Amino acid sequence: MKKKLLTQSKLYSILDYSATEKRNIVSAAKALIAGGSDILQLRFKGTALSRVIKDASYISRLAARSKTIFIINDRLDVALLVNADGVHLGQNDIPISSARKLLGREKIIGISTHSKKQALFAQNQGADYISIGPVFKTPTKPEYKAVGLALIKKVKPKLRIPFVAIGGINLDNIERVLNSGAKMVAVVRAVCGAKNIQHAVRSLKLKLNRQ
Repeated sequence: MKKKLLTQSKLYSILDYSATEKRNIVSAAKALIAGGSDILQLRFKGTALSRVIKDASYISRLAARSKTIFIINDRLDVALLVNADGVHLGQNDIPISSARKLLGREKIIGISTHSKKQALFAQNQGADYISIGPVFKTPTKPEYKAVGLALIKKVKPKLRIPFVAIGGINLDNIERVLNSGAKMVAVVRAVCGAKNIQHAVRSLKLKLNRQ
């Protein structure tokens, strides 16, 4: 069961159609998995749903043959259609309790949090993991103000579930994030925007495995 791998996960790669610089999304997914991504999330705002379902179905089969957890961003219906391992929700998406009724107990539910209050509420509502961020300012989420590393230090002692630091993290600042107490980080442009995705993933994992 993929849910058991959550506590061992270190690199959470977000595969975004807009961040892959027109490269084939399935090829990018293969490179992310081959490089050693522990979790792979597919994000697809603005992309035709017919294309997303076709691509996500293929990626789901790839992930099923590896130890990679495959997560769909926002859309429970897509997660169910392609048999993904779970879904990642935003603060304005369907409540965790409702998502659990639809997905069942075996699927993974994560949620984005931007404050201590949101993080603890998500934990109490039954989230399997949360993301904390954006740690640094990022063009991926321009509507959110960076919460900084201090929030990780403040929230970590209160958490009983895995958490992932997210937002503007790359090879240059990842050690600062790890020193703040995070064990798992999420990246978008640091991998999807790299010339060699597989190499970028391996470089990040090297840093993560040293902790």
